[in-house]
Amino acid sequence: MTIRIAQFNQQVNEDKVVNIADFIRDGLDNLPISDWVKPGMRIAIGVGSRSISSQIEVLHVLVDKLKSLGAQPFFVTAMGSHGSSTGEGQKQVIESYGIRSDDFGIPIISSIEVKQIGSTSSGMPVFCDAQAAEADGIIVVNRIKEHTAFKARWESGLLKMLAVGLGNPRGATEIHNWGIPAAILPAARVVIEKLPIICGIGIVENGFHQAAKIAVLPADQIEEMEPGLLDYARSLLPHIPFEPLDLLVLQEIGKDISGTGMDLNVVGMWRRTGGPVSPLIKVLGALDLTKDSHGNAIGVGHADLVVRRLLEKIDWEATRYNCFTSKNYAGGKTPMTLETDKDLFDTALSGIADDKVRIVIAKNTLVLDTFWISESLLSDAKNNPLLHQKSSFYPLNFDSSGALLLPNPQN
Repeated sequence: MTIRIAQFNQQVNEDKVVNIADFIRDGLDNLPISDWVKPGMRIAIGVGSRSISSQIEVLHVLVDKLKSLGAQPFFVTAMGSHGSSTGEGQKQVIESYGIRSDDFGIPIISSIEVKQIGSTSSGMPVFCDAQAAEADGIIVVNRIKEHTAFKARWESGLLKMLAVGLGNPRGATEIHNWGIPAAILPAARVVIEKLPIICGIGIVENGFHQAAKIAVLPADQIEEMEPGLLDYARSLLPHIPFEPLDLLVLQEIGKDISGTGMDLNVVGMWRRTGGPVSPLIKVLGALDLTKDSHGNAIGVGHADLVVRRLLEKIDWEATRYNCFTSKNYAGGKTPMTLETDKDLFDTALSGIADDKVRIVIAKNTLVLDTFWISESLLSDAKNNPLLHQKSSFYPLNFDSSGALLLPNPQN
């Protein structure tokens, strides 16, 4: 007997900001930014280590607005220890996302040098990128979404970028040592109190990674307004709609996809933090590492099985830096490694009858509007109004080297 798979579409949220450029212009004018930014002021724009679909358009509008006011904007890398914990490495990360000096006409000043700007009431020192700390104003741009290691009122977003991202490796290490869930807010409060934070631009993405909502928040409103945006982001997050699974295969993982290479809110937070096993995915396999990870494979250790080509793309120094800073030591472990995709499937499914195996094959944990399922999941799929069958069932197939071959339903 042969395992058969079919492609299915999943209905995901399609809320969308129709005209991003006009929205950002209006948001900046409503601050009003012209009251705060004067000719000659040096304004640091903090950007991070994630690929955000609408970020380039947002940044172009922001930079143009600042220039029109006579300011001198520049980019700083607000990504903690990512990019191998080096200024040049972090610069390469944002350039790979299309944030380049030549395209924007402003410099990228990427350094891991920091300045201590104060301490929290509990005694935790708070650090900020030295160039940003010396600027006349700071604006941060980031996606707001669930964190992959904890649940709180403020997770991945603007406060985290102020408290952790702008702290570079030194500050990020400090805040993780104190416990990031509890330390984000007091550290961010110090940053907002001590530095000229103008605003934050928070982006919430829909199921197609388009901007579902964008908020231009003055510094004194970020703390109050961000939790509502996080709740909205949480409501939009698509999931894998089958449980249990014998095998979930991610065709790729990567730092540009999630802070842990794969979104643990999708594959199971228990893989990092322990606790109840939910969702029940018996084997999680990963086949490749994205180019835009720049070798940082943090999170690879949360997979059960990987293949050799993924392992060969890992920059272990970059991965270690990120794991050490975030205290996610398990995320840097090497899973059991198989030579080929076929070996991974054969190992994971050993002893299970072909017509009984429950498999989902997804591109990654961001792209969940389309995936492949095995035939034994068909009855589950038919009972889910959010799922639509896109292709016929085809035999699960591999090429002569053992690499997975997915059919093209359009052929």
